Amino acid sequence: MLETLYIRLGSHSQDTIHWLIWANAQQEIIASGTLNSASHLVELTEKSQQRQVVSFVPGCEVAIKSLKVPGNSAKAVRLAAPYMLEDDLAQDVESLFFAYSAIKSNEQGDNCFIAVVARQQLQLWQSWLHAADIKCKIMVPDVLAMPITDNQCSAIILDEQVLLRQSQWQGLVIDVNTWPLVASKLFQANEDTEQEAQQINSYSSLPNSAQLDSAQLNSTYLNIKAMPEELPLALLAQHVDLSLINLLQGEFQVKEQHSPALLNWLWVAGIAVCALLMNVGLKGAHLMQLNAQQQQIEEQIISLYKKTFPKTKRVRIATIKSQLTQKMSGIGTTGDNSGFLSMLNQIQPAFSTVSQLQAETIKYDGKRHEIRLQAFASDYQTFDNFRSQLEKANLKVSQGAQNNQGDKISGSFSISAQGKKS
Repeated sequence: MLETLYIRLGSHSQDTIHWLIWANAQQEIIASGTLNSASHLVELTEKSQQRQVVSFVPGCEVAIKSLKVPGNSAKAVRLAAPYMLEDDLAQDVESLFFAYSAIKSNEQGDNCFIAVVARQQLQLWQSWLHAADIKCKIMVPDVLAMPITDNQCSAIILDEQVLLRQSQWQGLVIDVNTWPLVASKLFQANEDTEQEAQQINSYSSLPNSAQLDSAQLNSTYLNIKAMPEELPLALLAQHVDLSLINLLQGEFQVKEQHSPALLNWLWVAGIAVCALLMNVGLKGAHLMQLNAQQQQIEEQIISLYKKTFPKTKRVRIATIKSQLTQKMSGIGTTGDNSGFLSMLNQIQPAFSTVSQLQAETIKYDGKRHEIRLQAFASDYQTFDNFRSQLEKANLKVSQGAQNNQGDKISGSFSISAQGKKS
């Protein structure tokens, strides 16, 4: 997103809340302000729309720890780390939430970097944001958003507290009134060890006291360098590394929520997909039904063909047409199959009426458009009756010689349509 809304929550609901809208591309402040308490967060609801929201929380509520944990896997390290810190924490491990940083290791050999916060406090911060309908997915301890450079600390005053960042994974939140004592301790530690001067880049005027006079502050062991004063949240917005730590992880991770309009479109899309699947299913079922009917018809054709030509051993539906053509060619047909079939259709009623006549051979002369029929019957009268039936069908009939063969009489017919030359 082009803009980010930063909100710095307090430890308690009545604490002051700071907010700032930051233009990411231009690196400048768009708007900023404060709220009297958490109940006024609703004033930021509209400002949070269409913007990324990042919450800073008081570093005094978060214990920042690093340690070396035996283990070959990240899962094993994270399971063991809370119990290794048990003696250093004021509360029971079960009442605390452990958020883990993306840091892999440091110069001291530590391999586990943890931010520890009370579950109740984390739930409280989330409840304030939820009540104001502010969608916040990232929550960072404020002290870890301070600028950091090699061998240099940074400090700024925010709400009567001094935020002091000492390294990438080390920081303190100190009450303004106790700052001189802490600074004095830092000075004494450096003096005793004769280390190089520790520089603190101060982005606001730090308090002084009799315990730490100007001479001490400017000693070779502790050097406080005044930087251009910054609005605290502007300083945090410019230097926060959102990949370093996010307290909202694990059970506190904020789930992605879709807008009502998008949900409506998803419903419409879901219904459309269901309708499409149903349509495809119906089409598929209809296609399966047609395939079954086609298979049934093909089986009937093959069965009828085998019944007509019982000597045929192998019949394939893809070649049955060519096989029929060969059979028709075998009975004397040429290319005019339509004439032959038409004449057979005319002759068929005569066969039905004179069932005593049995056809022996049927040949078709395509050039003369003539069927030559060789048949046999039990008497001559049957031949006459068959001829009479053919003439009734408007067919021209020429009867050939009839021969007596035992108890059967054989004879022939030349049959053509009226008007055709025989």
